[in-house]
Amino acid sequence: MPTMAAKRDYYEVLGVKKDSSTDEIKKAYKKLALANHPDRNPGDQAAIDRFKEAAEAFEVLSESDKRARYDRFGHEGVKGAGHAGGGFQDVGDIFEMFGDLFEGFGFGGSRRRGGGPRPTQGDHLKASLTIDLRDAAKGCSREIEIKRRELCETCNGSGAKPGSTAAKCDYCNGHGQVVQSQGFFRVQTTCPACRGEGKIVRDKCADCSGSGRKVEKVRLEARIPPGVDTGMSLCLRGEGEPGLNGGPRGDLYVEINVKEHNLFERDGQDLICHVPITYSQAALGADIEVPTLLDGKKNQHIDAGTHSGEVFRIRGGGMPDPRGGRAGDLLVEVYIEVPRKMSDEQRELLLKLAELEQANVSQHRESFFDKVKDWFTGENS
Repeated sequence: MPTMAAKRDYYEVLGVKKDSSTDEIKKAYKKLALANHPDRNPGDQAAIDRFKEAAEAFEVLSESDKRARYDRFGHEGVKGAGHAGGGFQDVGDIFEMFGDLFEGFGFGGSRRRGGGPRPTQGDHLKASLTIDLRDAAKGCSREIEIKRRELCETCNGSGAKPGSTAAKCDYCNGHGQVVQSQGFFRVQTTCPACRGEGKIVRDKCADCSGSGRKVEKVRLEARIPPGVDTGMSLCLRGEGEPGLNGGPRGDLYVEINVKEHNLFERDGQDLICHVPITYSQAALGADIEVPTLLDGKKNQHIDAGTHSGEVFRIRGGGMPDPRGGRAGDLLVEVYIEVPRKMSDEQRELLLKLAELEQANVSQHRESFFDKVKDWFTGENS
């Protein structure tokens, strides 16, 4: 339904002129309402929206007082008058008000006017999908298989055996509701016999056992946007179960699970990669190759004197934002890898380095060992 700022002119909605008679307005509305009736357009939300819009226009233009205010002041003139201000939120309200216009057309608008079942949206369904981190970063399409109840093709969802029809419920006289008196109060409840349907299937369809629905396997394509994370849900509109009494289908919610990666850890939109470097690279500085999730690899400069655990940030190297914001960063955490096996030459060089370190102990190392000595002797305990 259009918002207040986008409301169309009521005469334009019904396709009539401003000097049209009440009968002409009624005729135009009836034609639109029948064309967009939920029973004729099951699951078509656009038709339901047009159905509501036409009813809103007819409610105003069919009454002389409201029409006069509308002609003079436009939509503001009828704001707050019945449904004209905010529109009809439930098609059942339309049947309550104008249901008699649909008599004789096989829809059941007048029955709903008497308290029968209204169109209701079908049940929502849930499914899950597991993808790897790379697919989560790029975005992808996946086929999923679900089980859902579909309208029985044999009985077209009526639940009745072909050639037979459902009978009016004797308990509620077809209204779907019963009124019970409790002292001074009258309480209206759903009919226990027909469960609000207003009718009872006595000769049931053999294929669906009278339920009007059959469980079927359905394959659907789910388009996953870049940047999704574990726990996020993807909504497939209209892929749930069919509605009741011409109501729209429910939705399918697909919960996403992203598998852990062997190189990258995820922290929100950022990615963390632990990269080993040698002692000489850390001490002297170097340019190293860093793996990236989508680009393969990037060059990263390591400053001389880098310590194990230092982090270098590559802007935009993380995960995309599924809402369209800035991509995360790639955080490169380096650590000094100590070799388990060394050649004779490497061992010799390290021994020379060790001798130099003993002869030229840095001020920092002196300070540390002085503290250790003091701790053992108890001088600064």
